[in-house]
Amino acid sequence: MPFPPEDHVWPQEGGGQHYAESGQGEILLLIHGSLCDYRYWRWQYPALGERYHVLAPSLRGYWPHAQAHPDPAFSIARHAQDMVALIRQMAPGGSVHVLGHSRGAQVALELAFQAPDLVRSLALADPGFRLTGETQRVSLHSDVAEWLERGEVESALSNFVDAVNGAGTWRQMTSWFKSMARDNGPTLLSQAQEAHPAVNPQSVAALPCPLLLIGGEQSPSRYRSRIDALQQACPAAQRETIPMAAHGMNLANPRAFNKTVLEFLSSVPAMRTDALI
Repeated sequence: MPFPPEDHVWPQEGGGQHYAESGQGEILLLIHGSLCDYRYWRWQYPALGERYHVLAPSLRGYWPHAQAHPDPAFSIARHAQDMVALIRQMAPGGSVHVLGHSRGAQVALELAFQAPDLVRSLALADPGFRLTGETQRVSLHSDVAEWLERGEVESALSNFVDAVNGAGTWRQMTSWFKSMARDNGPTLLSQAQEAHPAVNPQSVAALPCPLLLIGGEQSPSRYRSRIDALQQACPAAQRETIPMAAHGMNLANPRAFNKTVLEFLSSVPAMRTDALI
């Protein structure tokens, strides 16, 4: 599959929803996290597209229309609403598999809370949300936003990426990833101002869909603690760890990541044929 994949646009209020896709069959919606867009799933399109209709949007406000100034409407809830609308457009009357990474995991979860009937299965990769009862700390995004406002883009991006994936990560990243991160750098200004709602693990346990929790073997401990809490509340959830990988597990070890996702999806009962596109 060529990279970057062909860009598609679905018209929506306030601007078009850009997305990429590959494959046919049951829809698998991929939701990216901070500094990313649909290009983040570079190594998932070919493998996952062999069995599923992979649908990967760039969330509102991200490349190719990354906003240079803070957007007060930028939020987890707004992005989840967009995903609900996209699913209803692409799979009318049906439901889809949903996989979210990092901030995208909270978007995926909010989507499942808003419209549980649309989510056939849910996979959360290294979710970083605050849990109910935890004190809200000063956001890393606030520090990064200050660097961006001073025009120190490289410092902002390197500090952010190193914080979520491990020291020295930015220096080692490939050119295409750095280009994607630079394209989406301004979105951190909006993230610094958005609300960071806490997640109650018991609310996750109440969701009717199968749940997969994915962590990177070398991911920072705060991600593992989210997964620990969710697993405790959701004993039926499947938990997998991607070896030789940190937060960007789908890029660092795509073979293991893709295999984990495909094996989970194969265990989910087949969807109705009217959900196939």
